[in-house]
Amino acid sequence: MPRRLFKRYMPNPDRIKANKSLRFLGALIHDPNLWHLNRHSVSRAMAIGLFWAMIPMPLQMLAAAAMAIPARANLPISIGLVWLTNPITMPPVFYCSYKFGAWMTNTPTLQMPEHISLSWVGQVMQSHWQPLYLGSLVLGLIFALLGYLATNSYWHWWVRHNWRKRQETRRNRANKG
Repeated sequence: MPRRLFKRYMPNPDRIKANKSLRFLGALIHDPNLWHLNRHSVSRAMAIGLFWAMIPMPLQMLAAAAMAIPARANLPISIGLVWLTNPITMPPVFYCSYKFGAWMTNTPTLQMPEHISLSWVGQVMQSHWQPLYLGSLVLGLIFALLGYLATNSYWHWWVRHNWRKRQETRRNRANKG
C-alpha cells in the first residue's frame, strides 16, 4: 500500500511536535490530520509541496507549512517536497521557469554569461523578474495539479488492486475448501 512507502520515510510526528522551534504554531501542529497518511492528505501535500518547490523565494518550507495546515494536508510531505528545488537543482529549474515565462510573455530571453556573478544575478532579477515569476507560478500550478491527480489516481488504483487480490485469494481458498 502507498501508506507503507510514505511511512518508511516519514519523520516521527511526536519528535516534530516536541521541537522547541515549532512552539509558535501552538495547537495547530497537534492536529492529527496533518500527520495522517490517506489518499486525500497525501494528494493535497503533493500539490502544495510541488507548487512551492517551483516558486523562487526564501522560506519555501514555511510557505508550504502555512498552506498545508489549513488545507489539512500531510505536513511532512508538503515540507519535504519543497526540497525538490535545492541548491543543485535550483539553477536549471528556475532557468526553465524563466524561459517558459519569457515564452508566455513573448519577451526575448537573456543568454547565460560565461561567468555568473552576483551582480549579474541581481541585474537580471531587477530587469527580468516578471517572466521568471510568471513561469514559476504557471509551472507550479501545473505540477501541483499533476501531482495531486497522479497521487490520487495511483492511491485509488493501488487500493482497488489490493482489494481485487484479496477477493481472488478468498475465492481460491473457498474453492479449495
